[in-house]
Amino acid sequence: MLPSEAVKILSRAGVRPPKTLTLAITGACNLTCRHCWVEAGGSSAAAHVPERTLRRLMEEFVALGGAGIRFTGGEPLCHPAWLKLMQFGRSIGLCDVSIQTNGMLFDDDAVSVLRELEFPRLSVQVSLDGAAAPTHDLVRGEGAFAGALAGVRLLVRGGLARHITLFFTEMRHNLDEIPALLELAAELGVGSVVTGSLVLCGRAEEESLVVPAGLDQYRRLLRRYDTDHCFRDLYDKIGNVAALEWRKEDAPRSECCTFVENPYITPGGRLYPCVLCHTDDYSVSGVWGKNLAVAFAEGASLWSSLLQTSLCRVDAIAECRECPGRFACAGGCMGRAWGSRGDFLAPDDRCELRRNIHRQNSFNS
Repeated sequence: MLPSEAVKILSRAGVRPPKTLTLAITGACNLTCRHCWVEAGGSSAAAHVPERTLRRLMEEFVALGGAGIRFTGGEPLCHPAWLKLMQFGRSIGLCDVSIQTNGMLFDDDAVSVLRELEFPRLSVQVSLDGAAAPTHDLVRGEGAFAGALAGVRLLVRGGLARHITLFFTEMRHNLDEIPALLELAAELGVGSVVTGSLVLCGRAEEESLVVPAGLDQYRRLLRRYDTDHCFRDLYDKIGNVAALEWRKEDAPRSECCTFVENPYITPGGRLYPCVLCHTDDYSVSGVWGKNLAVAFAEGASLWSSLLQTSLCRVDAIAECRECPGRFACAGGCMGRAWGSRGDFLAPDDRCELRRNIHRQNSFNS
């Protein structure tokens, strides 16, 4: 099948063509984090995807009009060909390339090669779940914080500081460290800090130490933003926390899901329509053994049906019908709803927080 034919099939199904692919190149990991959604690094984790297979798929993705690839895992730096894949991405014209990593496996040679690639839009996303070792290591293991910082410092010394994003998973034991993490990021000289709330899937579903942050903690963070101008100025420069962004913008939008602009392929070769929507009934399996255009065409009708479900969430969910921010979030994230509750028509796991913020926005307006 020609790539143009697959794009037409997606368009006729009412879904968007792929734009940025999240590509898991291995299930292996040097850590076994307590909150890992994909349960990487365990004894049953998927093996490295063959380099030749990945190169073919990357070429097919570009032929479909894809603009960016996000390499993930597992820990992508565990894959022996990760750097060759980055170089190959540059050679086939990719402008947007990012890599999601725990930061512990960088060395001087790898950093030098990354710098020399001169990607127009390179992003190195390093997971850092605290501003101090006890907080980060609680979920990632002893020595993980020191290893991550060592990796970040290597990248900074190599001239890649502006390309670094620290990614922080919001949990009860660490949310109060966000201000300190911003200060650490500024001290290191990295480009940005982005956070995302915990989804109770994978290992997090079974771990008693891994708990979502509480509403009172978010209220404290919001008050800190309102009252501490130093924190606010630093946050506005390098930070991105969903709860704070919801406070700053309440504009309506017509949809939440944008299938299939941001698809995700697992190391086992399963194609999901979104990096957050992991439901096998709406996926395409066996991707490593078929042309990517064929895989997207195969999934088009499934994803069209899923998109229609997404569009009706704002009217179908009772909590949405009473919410002053119902048109600002358009029913919330269906993938997170499935991941946390197993129901496409349930509120997502951030609903209570978001409703509280929208109510406050309405009160202040």
